[in-house]
Amino acid sequence: MQPANTKQLAAERAVTYIQDGMIVGLGTGSTAAYAIKQIGARVAEENLQITAIATSQRSEDLARELNIPIVSFEDIDKIDLTIDGADEVDEQLNLIKGGGGALLREKVVATNSRELIIIVDETKLVKRLGKFPLPVEVVPFALAVVKRQLEQLGCTASLRMQNNEPYVTDNGNYILDCSFGEIQLPAQLHDAIKAITGVVDNGLFIQLAKTVISAYNDGSIQLFTNDKRSV
Repeated sequence: MQPANTKQLAAERAVTYIQDGMIVGLGTGSTAAYAIKQIGARVAEENLQITAIATSQRSEDLARELNIPIVSFEDIDKIDLTIDGADEVDEQLNLIKGGGGALLREKVVATNSRELIIIVDETKLVKRLGKFPLPVEVVPFALAVVKRQLEQLGCTASLRMQNNEPYVTDNGNYILDCSFGEIQLPAQLHDAIKAITGVVDNGLFIQLAKTVISAYNDGSIQLFTNDKRSV
């Protein structure tokens, strides 16, 4: 039996939460792209009436291709529902995000959403965060000094590269991928990193997700909400 497309399964379940009239946040990354495509299908097939705000230029471009109306924060006060992926999810629904390079915009959208739904496959569920390197978005001018201060917190920090050049975010910043190992106190680490001058933000999303939808290779889906799970 062929394994299920877990990313697509989780995305399709999440998109069922969207209702007419909603303002929807669109995440970034391969899993979020499935959700955007499914939203586009609902817009085309059901005449779903929504507006959306995207967390990256590539997500915005995909949404426009699918005739999903795009707005900005100048046009809205609050987002009803955001659907996004994650690189890791712990047992308290804390997240590491930013593997796709859009962590700052993802966090801006998440913190201004009434509900954040995270879609993952089973490999992203962990007891404690930290196996996946933590992305930290940094002002280029402060790169060297921030790198030193991050490593004083107990990590190995590597500048993210693309085509032999530093990866540049949609906001014109660099990303340091920080290998901390198992993160025992994610909320405290989040605050310590944010306190470093020159750091724009980091990929720790602490208690922002209301629901996590995880899909499995056997085609099953589990919902995690406030440490409770249902099918």
